[in-house]
Amino acid sequence: MIADIKGEDIIVMDLRGLTIMTDFFVIGSANSDRQLNAIVERIREEVKKHENIIPAGVEGKGESGWVLMDYGSVIAHIFSPQSRHYYDLEGLWRDANILLRMQ
Repeated sequence: MIADIKGEDIIVMDLRGLTIMTDFFVIGSANSDRQLNAIVERIREEVKKHENIIPAGVEGKGESGWVLMDYGSVIAHIFSPQSRHYYDLEGLWRDANILLRMQ
């Protein structure tokens, strides 16, 4: 879904055993506010279509450089490159197993 809108540096992190707040992080980068918003909308549409669920919460906007979509056991983070570097979730959760990495 993220790659379909030309999102970059996509990873899936397995957080099971490291935290009780979620099982997986899906993290991706977008090069513009518009692209970030398009990725978020694609995720929302595809998860609703295939899994019939909507996010429990969505925080942020494309203009802020970061959007979090909370699906319970999966949390999607879509960042601008600058915000991704600043928040450094990969560094914060460096003990997590990386299940997927797409450049």
